[in-house]
Amino acid sequence: MATDTAVVVVTFTDPTALAEHASWFPEHIEVLADPDRRAYQAYGLGRGSRRRVWGWRAARRYLAIGRNSGWGRLGRLRGLAGSGEDTLQLGGDMVVGPDGTLWWGYWSEGPDDRPTAAQVAAATHAP
Repeated sequence: MATDTAVVVVTFTDPTALAEHASWFPEHIEVLADPDRRAYQAYGLGRGSRRRVWGWRAARRYLAIGRNSGWGRLGRLRGLAGSGEDTLQLGGDMVVGPDGTLWWGYWSEGPDDRPTAAQVAAATHAP
């Protein structure tokens, strides 16, 4: 990854819950709140179906996360259903150049659909 690259996580969580959300990431990663989902809309990130978001593929992914990084990290999932969070909002990974131009994007089709770290890192160089 380029040394002048910053990693920023944009979440639509309520700003009052941002500190808890940020605690899931290393300190050098900035976490920003976008409760109105303007960035999500600007990048064309849609919503998934209940079946796709809460189906077996996602369940297998969450089980793998629990096995590999500790079951405590999954505790947040229990409260999502009644929290007011839109669990059907799809995410994505974007690499934006210093001038604001989108260099690369990955639009997830479900919570288990993520690019590899190598794919994102490769995209951090100017097109």
